[in-house]
Amino acid sequence: MQLDKVVNYHKALADPTRIKILILLAEGELNGQVLAEKIGVTPATITHHAAKLREASLIKERRDKNTIYFSLNHYFIKNSASATENLIYQRVSPERTAERNLDADQQLRESVIKNFFTQDGRLKSIPAQLKKKLIVLTHIVSMLENGRKYSEKEINEFISGFHEDFATIRREFIMHHFMYRDNGAYELNPREMWARWEDLK
Repeated sequence: MQLDKVVNYHKALADPTRIKILILLAEGELNGQVLAEKIGVTPATITHHAAKLREASLIKERRDKNTIYFSLNHYFIKNSASATENLIYQRVSPERTAERNLDADQQLRESVIKNFFTQDGRLKSIPAQLKKKLIVLTHIVSMLENGRKYSEKEINEFISGFHEDFATIRREFIMHHFMYRDNGAYELNPREMWARWEDLK
């Protein structure tokens, strides 16, 4: 039964358009028309692929009048990804599995930093993939001082040292709980609140 669930999960993912839909929905709820425009397909194509994803419990949907909105089923996605890993490594000791995960995480982090930053530390582009984006954001935000309150101007100037689109990155800091804003002042949240790229499969 566990094997059947894992196979069905990966069948639902076995299409580039479906993967793109999930990536976009990772940033929040969207309707079919918006998804179609962002991916560059027809609304009918979105309806077709959304049905496959819904059947596999990867997404949820709600109707508001004549518009259907889609969102990720975070719990099922994460648990299915874990089930795949557990099934494959079921004969491997927990210690070796933990070591493998740590090594893989470190290699991924180093690869993303190398690929998305220039030698002088400038960000080449903001990653579209959520996991890589969180690695980049964590790298940048880690250079701010704990306990210090920054004005919006100071944050903008800090981010501009990495990338010209300071407004987008500033919003990402807030959206992923790296920082919070209070009366125009920005301050780091405790690291425990930061969105963890390591938890994404």
